[in-house]
Amino acid sequence: MTQPNQLTPEQIIQSFQDAFPANITDTRIEKRTNGVMKTEANFLWMTLDKSIFKEAVKHLFTFDAFPHFAVSSGYDLGDTIELIYHFSLYHGERARELSLNMKVALPKANPSIETITDLIPGALISEQEKQEMLGVKILGIPKDTRVFIADDIPSGVYPWRRDETGPAKLIRNLHEGDP
Repeated sequence: MTQPNQLTPEQIIQSFQDAFPANITDTRIEKRTNGVMKTEANFLWMTLDKSIFKEAVKHLFTFDAFPHFAVSSGYDLGDTIELIYHFSLYHGERARELSLNMKVALPKANPSIETITDLIPGALISEQEKQEMLGVKILGIPKDTRVFIADDIPSGVYPWRRDETGPAKLIRNLHEGDP
């Protein structure tokens, strides 16, 4: 059931499309029911152009004064690195909460994106993880230090990458003997 002043998932997607008409693609809404009460859960998905990413995150505040950042996911897809930022609108409000997921493709030649920590400080640890594990440069990140990988891992090696910058050169198969 929609509460007063709450937009439907369709209206939220339309609001993003109206605000950023040329830079949002591949929108979809997944509806699932959960539990004995058959409570409906809504998952909103959209693919954004990197150029409007920060403005799109700011747009979340038009629906919810405190949008909840859950986590960001990252994937090496060959020529690009895809980041998915997972948010909740109306977080913690029974039968109102919506999951909103923003996908952004970054070219592997220059995988960079603006930080959102100035809008949502809790995004820091997730952004640090993407820098260390995927080699994404987070522009303006307030704390640019290693958290997840050991200091003895060489600079330029990213554990989640599937290319020459991945961890393959660090792996030693002990059963094959010393090289």
